[in-house]
Amino acid sequence: MPSTNGPGPKRAILYARVSTDEQARSGYSLAQQLEALREYAAREGYEVLEEVSDPGQSGASLERPGMDRVRDLVAAGGVSVVLAQDRDRVAREPAYHYLLRHEFEEHGTKIRALNDRGDESPEGELTDGILDQLGKYERAKIAERARRGKLRKAREGKMVRTSRPDYGFKYDETGDAYVVAEEEMRIVRRIFLHVSAGETLNSIKRKLELEGVSPPMNGHRGGVYWTPSFLRNLILDDVYRPHVFSEIAAMVAPEVAARLEESESYGVFWFNRTRTTRKKVSVAGPDGREYKTRHYVRKNPREQWIAIPVPDAGVPRDVVDTAGEMIRNNRAPSNAGRRFWQLPGGAVRCGACGTRMT
Repeated sequence: MPSTNGPGPKRAILYARVSTDEQARSGYSLAQQLEALREYAAREGYEVLEEVSDPGQSGASLERPGMDRVRDLVAAGGVSVVLAQDRDRVAREPAYHYLLRHEFEEHGTKIRALNDRGDESPEGELTDGILDQLGKYERAKIAERARRGKLRKAREGKMVRTSRPDYGFKYDETGDAYVVAEEEMRIVRRIFLHVSAGETLNSIKRKLELEGVSPPMNGHRGGVYWTPSFLRNLILDDVYRPHVFSEIAAMVAPEVAARLEESESYGVFWFNRTRTTRKKVSVAGPDGREYKTRHYVRKNPREQWIAIPVPDAGVPRDVVDTAGEMIRNNRAPSNAGRRFWQLPGGAVRCGACGTRMT
């Protein structure tokens, strides 16, 4: 790392960032980064003005509370250098790194990372720029490899584990397959029988709540409320509809069908039905502007869906089909009536279970 020694006081801001994925995957902690930066600052004789952290923030965007704080401090003047452990802690996109570098230079501030390889010469900048582009390429390659690996796993008839399995199922010890969670599946069978008999979703919702049946969404946190939209999606999900072997064999690869019992029936989990993208947006908060992550979900074309056989849920097919027909033409429950109650301090939450109140 090039030296920033020179005349005048040397004042530094220490900046650390870690995304949620990085914390979960590698334990790449904020404390570790800040400790390394403190050691470097002490060794080089810097006065540390402030330590700024961005926990759970992606480096693919500059919309980060901590980075906003750093930019404000730099704009106020008197900062010699912003120190980070690695260049990609500041920004993963080379264009953003370039933007920040020139913005800071207008205030006499430099960006330094402990893994800088070049110097301030044109050749040094070229070296760091090339390495930034190589890092970006490597991250894109890893993401694409992970995506294709999930598709390959699904085509092999194996579940791609998510944070929560479908209600009534749980993952086996390997995480590659569903097994029936009998206590929950009994509730699923009741729901199908009630709907097929003509009961409304709101009636079933109230019945489950009066009986104290924990809902799948927040039951582990003491929640008690079911939603008609969840019940509707459950009724229409192929994961609970039994399919005979010949139907399954037509949906999956021959090697997957060869592992199944011809005398058994199976549900179908559809992998790759939707694609979710996440975007950071700036919104007004009680303490000024803050950043929220918005999720956008779109449905993929049917030919891109991948069928994964799962154990039979134990609901007769005629009951499943009758229940589906009972609600298929109903208007889907609107979310317009489920807007969260907002106060200046944020959403109103239940004091018992912490659920946002609508």
